[in-house]
Amino acid sequence: MSNILAGKKGIIFGALDSQSIAWKVAERCVEEGAQIVLTNAPVAMRMGEINALAEKCNAPVFGADATSIEDMENLFSKSMEHFGGKIDFVLHSIGMSVNVRKGKSYTDLNYEWMQKTFDVSAISFHKMMQTMWKMDAISDWGSVVGLTYIAAQRVFPDYSEMAESKALLESFARSFGYHYGTAKNVRVNTISQSPTMTTAGKGIKGFQEFYNYADKMSPLGNAPAEDCANYCVALFSDLTRFVTMQNLFHDGGFSTMGMNPAIIES
Repeated sequence: MSNILAGKKGIIFGALDSQSIAWKVAERCVEEGAQIVLTNAPVAMRMGEINALAEKCNAPVFGADATSIEDMENLFSKSMEHFGGKIDFVLHSIGMSVNVRKGKSYTDLNYEWMQKTFDVSAISFHKMMQTMWKMDAISDWGSVVGLTYIAAQRVFPDYSEMAESKALLESFARSFGYHYGTAKNVRVNTISQSPTMTTAGKGIKGFQEFYNYADKMSPLGNAPAEDCANYCVALFSDLTRFVTMQNLFHDGGFSTMGMNPAIIES
């Protein structure tokens, strides 16, 4: 522990249970000296174990639906009141597809469910950013990170319209990175993480088989959630003040591989 986040204050979206990447990020931020606020949608809070994390991190939990502007305004207002000032970093770790949950084929999607996927998984990022912008909620040289996946660039059939939602998320991050960088020196990045054994990930058809495939394809193997949390901490810290508008692959080398003999031999 080096306390590289000492004095910093942040909001962590999306910690459901101890398997969540956001959960690991929250733990690591506090270990590195930060104060945090935890938030999730009310339904996720009822399903998950966020109160146990809040107790461990000595952090308040403010329920908020990230698709609701009113909820976002309340969240940032309460958070700034709690901290006694502006926020230094934010993690957006939100994603959900009803079509995937219901096993709908990509060629037979329910469009109302698709819109819900986009609202929850991507447009929520823009609403979060726009709310912070209008409320002047984030400090100069602050840092925002969204979690994404390589399906935004490559075809993974069973990932369905979550692929498009992640592509949209990455585009929002780049665009807001320009505006926030110019106005406030705030940096905005996305981390494209390896397949990770989270509660949400394991709900995707064929996930275990793909997890094994990616692990063999990647020279370093799949990046664990704990190491993704370390990467987030680095991006929240002052050590990465000039990294912005990037989609940063944290995947053990998977994104650059073409063929790995380990796949053929298995």
